[in-house]
Amino acid sequence: MTDTSRTASSGPATPEESDADSGPLRGGLDWPVFIISGGVLALFAIAALVDLKGVSALIQSAFSFSTHYFGAYWQALMLATFVIAIALTFGRTGRVRLGGLAAPDISTLRWMAIILCTLLAGGGVFWAAAEPIAHFTSPPPVFGADAPTGNVDAAYNALAQSFMHWGFLAWAMLGSLTGIIFMYLHYEKGLPLKPRTLLYPLFGDRVMRGPIGSLVDACCVLAVVAGTVGPIGFLGLQVSYGLNALFGIPDTYATQLALLAVLTVIYTLSAVSGVTRGIQLLSSANVLLGGALLLFILVMGPTGFLLDAFPQGLTRYVGNFVSMAAFREDGGWLNSWTLFFWGWFIGYGPLMAMFVARISRGRTLRQMVLLIAVVSPLITCLWFTIIGGSGLAFELSNPGSVSGPFTGFNLPAALIAITQQLPFGFTISVLFLVLTTLFVATTGDSMTYAVSMVMSGHDNPPRGVRVFWSLMMGVVAALLISMGDGGINALQSFIVVTAVPVSLILLPSLWNAPLIARRMAREQGV
Repeated sequence: MTDTSRTASSGPATPEESDADSGPLRGGLDWPVFIISGGVLALFAIAALVDLKGVSALIQSAFSFSTHYFGAYWQALMLATFVIAIALTFGRTGRVRLGGLAAPDISTLRWMAIILCTLLAGGGVFWAAAEPIAHFTSPPPVFGADAPTGNVDAAYNALAQSFMHWGFLAWAMLGSLTGIIFMYLHYEKGLPLKPRTLLYPLFGDRVMRGPIGSLVDACCVLAVVAGTVGPIGFLGLQVSYGLNALFGIPDTYATQLALLAVLTVIYTLSAVSGVTRGIQLLSSANVLLGGALLLFILVMGPTGFLLDAFPQGLTRYVGNFVSMAAFREDGGWLNSWTLFFWGWFIGYGPLMAMFVARISRGRTLRQMVLLIAVVSPLITCLWFTIIGGSGLAFELSNPGSVSGPFTGFNLPAALIAITQQLPFGFTISVLFLVLTTLFVATTGDSMTYAVSMVMSGHDNPPRGVRVFWSLMMGVVAALLISMGDGGINALQSFIVVTAVPVSLILLPSLWNAPLIARRMAREQGV
């Protein structure tokens, strides 16, 4: 491991000093990274407008190549990241204080709200409603050919499989080990807050200057922009469907465009106002509304089933944890489900870790990792149980009541079918659409902020850069949904393709994070 101390013999650098050493930053913008990432994104959108069919076929081929040759590696990477993070948490390194601050600069409740809402937002509502019913109607092969179907056991298995995709492994990838590296190298050693910094312990100054570092940053920016534009565009399609089902508003491109415009304005204003204002405000609103809706469903919905389903699903998830994480027998199912999600979460990894580092200064390693890799996944599992489990309970008591509308993998139809069977179903359905919008806005503002940090190299990027990337993601989403579902579907497959280079960037964190954690433990005398 390269000696990081030589980069800051006189103490941590200021953001301005970091920028001076981080590459061609002029006017607050890293132009090579901007040109590569923005150029590829623009090229994708233009090519899709010209020949969506051809672009989709090309991306699908790249998707198949990525999952075939990297799928097993991604599964091993996800599992290793979680295991190593937990080991660091319960060792003496767990007491290490991160980020060069003696105490946190964000209150614990707000910190937890921001992390939970940002990371859960991409799939927090529609996938929670749809994935359990999908696994119920088509049992996951990991449970075997003789797995029960159409009964309570099948419902518990469906929840367990959903927990795997949104649980410990997914969350651990989003900042547990990489967050440690950014905390040390940026806040204590003055290196820029850029994805290339993750490779500094391996390559030293060579990766910090020149084309390799720019390419690393651009790959990570492209992955997270694609991963954010997808949910933004998807929201336009989903909420438009919901408004049509509830109010009879025409489900047209004009409606979808209006929804995207409102969403873009919300997350742009939030990103411009910063972490301590807009982003905290949106996250707090998410927590309050989401918590109130969950409590309402738990009390007024199928309470008995939900109280049984959570421990049953969690027990099966933990009991089959390794077999589900390492499952390789059904390639088609694996590509459609586990590897799709793994590619999505891996693509988010570096920039989400930067955002986690920005808001977690002053926390101990144990606090940060436990929240990201243990507490948040358990809350997510509870979330999936209450929303998706309600759908399973309704389906068990009235077959077809949820699976019927869900036919054709109609995610918003599954949500509306569930909420309308609850007391005050119309009002609850409307509130869930509002919650979904807030969730996606939270992802939009956080990832806009993270991308802007890459462009500037520090944790307070220029407002103009934030506005540009906010608007860019909204515009690209609008272009893609103008093509119908095909544009968004092509982008979602593209997300998995971008995970290939990002997964290689994340690999060194498996050994560099423990080395850095032990170094900090020595420096802090713990």
